[in-house]
Amino acid sequence: MAETPLISTPMRDHTTLARPAFDLPAHACDAHMHVFGPLEQYPCVAHPHYTLPDGKLEYYRKLMDTLSLERFVIVQPSFYGTDNRCLLDALRVAGPTARGVAMIDEDTDDATLTRFHDAGVRALRLDLFARSAEPTDAIRAYIGRMAKRCAALGWHLQFYAPGWVVRNLIPFLGDVETDFVIDHMGYMLEEDGLTPADFDRLLTLLKNARCWLKLSAPYRIAKHRGYDAVEPMARAIVDAAPHKVIWGSDWPHIPDSTRDTGELLNLLGTWAADPAVRRAILADNPARLFDY
Repeated sequence: MAETPLISTPMRDHTTLARPAFDLPAHACDAHMHVFGPLEQYPCVAHPHYTLPDGKLEYYRKLMDTLSLERFVIVQPSFYGTDNRCLLDALRVAGPTARGVAMIDEDTDDATLTRFHDAGVRALRLDLFARSAEPTDAIRAYIGRMAKRCAALGWHLQFYAPGWVVRNLIPFLGDVETDFVIDHMGYMLEEDGLTPADFDRLLTLLKNARCWLKLSAPYRIAKHRGYDAVEPMARAIVDAAPHKVIWGSDWPHIPDSTRDTGELLNLLGTWAADPAVRRAILADNPARLFDY
């Protein structure tokens, strides 16, 4: 393993979070967060992209109480690669309020996936950043193979991908045989050469295929332009297919764990002004997608 990473910026105190500016529906779900534990118990990959966040499950559950969130989905971080022990242990502690999204090697056997299902896993995360140098046809074939694994269990796929990889895959994603979620609104950054036409094609995919989009990590898109630049994208996603949109905090907000998760939740109140639509995004949609 690489040199032991240092702990990153200390976690924001949950008591200082902005409170929700709207009433959250029953069973409101954060559909994208991460859990981290001590390195001596859960070793990281050889060359992690960031230092160990202070992202303990007990911290997050205090945040849930503050923000009136009742359910959450733990997404396997790249920090642990395909070693899902921290995820599975967190699911065991959290019980039925949580679901999981795992990362696996292609040779993972069916018995292991069944064990993951019993623990609360309902999706596989595909790190397409790690495969971004591969030809599009190779990535497409990989997605097809992993979709078959998911279909056998009633799971879905989640794509962690740069926007230009998403753009290149759009012509093929309509044929994916299981539901799939694209993280972080498609990650379509102007600075990476993405255009409004590319985003329009993504919205068409959302409306017409088994595609879902996740309203998560707006700071990844806004880093050079601010949240005002994200709002039209988020509103367009919500308007296109509100029954196939979910919300996620991306807690603990790598690399800046001092971000205010409450402020991020309140952005949803601007993006989706209709309480019925917010109920779909926060409760009904994740309940259907994650088998609550």
